[in-house]
Amino acid sequence: MMTRRGMQWLSAAADDPADCRAQWAEDPRRPYALPTGRLFDLVVLEQRIGLETFDQIDRRCMPLGPVSVDWGSRRVGFFLPSNSLGRFRGMVKCETQEPPQYRYLSTGSVVVVPGPMPLSGDRYTWLCAPMRRPEANPARIAALAAMFVAASSLVARAERYGQEHARPEHPEPGATRAR
Repeated sequence: MMTRRGMQWLSAAADDPADCRAQWAEDPRRPYALPTGRLFDLVVLEQRIGLETFDQIDRRCMPLGPVSVDWGSRRVGFFLPSNSLGRFRGMVKCETQEPPQYRYLSTGSVVVVPGPMPLSGDRYTWLCAPMRRPEANPARIAALAAMFVAASSLVARAERYGQEHARPEHPEPGATRAR
């Protein structure tokens, strides 16, 4: 759940912050479209990689800002300070010569964010809601870059393993499964 200070910070990015806050006061579950690049940028990852990235950062108690999920489009968005693209891209390149796919939203883009109090079945939810204005911490960008690359590698290995060791759909009669 988002705090009042988190809501003030996030709604300040809106074209009309008062309208954003009024809509959230009327329905705290309501998603709202906000422009990126003013108060925050967004790194958008495919859902499996994004959830694994979030889990790895959270498990290791690494710096983490707000994180949202769009379950409909199967995407996870990590909020970073505005104008962080160069630092993020550079840190990803330090981790690997072949960067995994991601989208970086900055000035000129719009993102739909969850309301302050979404329910678990809502399309847009928070994995980590904003509690206040996030600090511009370079360690947060480094943690995201490192765990994004690690999570991408882990998910790719799991997919390869699943393809290489797929169980037959129809085992032969009398065959037993190895344990």
